[in-house]
Amino acid sequence: MDKPRPRRSSGPRTFDREQAVDTAMRLFRRHGYEGVSVADLTDAIGIAPPSLYAAFGSKAGLYREALDRFTALPGALDGMANAETLEQAVLGLLGAAIDAVVEEERGCMISTGLVEGGATHEELSRELRERRLALRGKIAVGLSHWLDRPAADRLSAYLLAVQQGMAIQARDGATRDDLMAIRTEVLKGIAAKGGDGSASYAKP
Repeated sequence: MDKPRPRRSSGPRTFDREQAVDTAMRLFRRHGYEGVSVADLTDAIGIAPPSLYAAFGSKAGLYREALDRFTALPGALDGMANAETLEQAVLGLLGAAIDAVVEEERGCMISTGLVEGGATHEELSRELRERRLALRGKIAVGLSHWLDRPAADRLSAYLLAVQQGMAIQARDGATRDDLMAIRTEVLKGIAAKGGDGSASYAKP
């Protein structure tokens, strides 16, 4: 159990905080929250457990900082920038999502970092659910350039589900080509139901 401990204000830190957060982010991306122990973190960062608790309060505290760092990285939403059609927006969104999950770490902290957790992780699980919902909302805003908002909401929910599935498949060893084939099938589906997607998503 990862119990929060009081922060310590005395004594110099003997490690680079920014580097520590980057190291933790890579571990959490690769193995998920529950797949990384405090011992794993301290060994990788090169500090003793008391120093980790003094700096971050708890493993969950370090995870939150690593999650903020991960969220600031280029991601799926960046792929929608400058799109001129709905097709370009979907291609860009899923292409950027693929780029994010086929890196060495092969993981998405938002999609797969902590999907379900015990009672001790309830708050962190809730925060991640809120981040996923926020991401879905941002995707819908982007799609609203071509669709009305209800249609954009439906398509964003579908695309986020595809992204989450890609993240899991990448963790299981799927290659870039495998994931690009999924992207192609998604575009075929949208085209088959209405060309630009409007016939499929404009009305229930």
